Amino acid sequence: MAKKGGVMAEKDLGKTSTGIKPNVSALLCYLLGFITGIVFLLIEKENKFVRFHAMQSIVTFGALFVICWIVPFLPYIRVVLLPILFIGELALWIILMIKGYQGEKFKLPVVGDFAEKNI
Repeated sequence: MAKKGGVMAEKDLGKTSTGIKPNVSALLCYLLGFITGIVFLLIEKENKFVRFHAMQSIVTFGALFVICWIVPFLPYIRVVLLPILFIGELALWIILMIKGYQGEKFKLPVVGDFAEKNI
């Protein structure tokens, strides 16, 4: 949101085919990880901002989901790696929801470029 005359003005992120504000849709893309990302990628046909966040959610949290299933099978390092993964995933989840709600196209390294090319 941009500041205009001392009052916060909303960015024009375009219209959505769902009728939900684009910044709210972007936040919701991350709410349940890759699941809501898939839902919004399927139902949002017009808005590239929302589709970007949906794809970034799918790739990011889909990969983290797979990693979190593999790590428990790794002897010794799982004790250290699982808490780090959990804290990192929680922080990333919160940051991405906030950035989406603020109307920012916050691109993660590698994943953001992939999401942008494949929306």
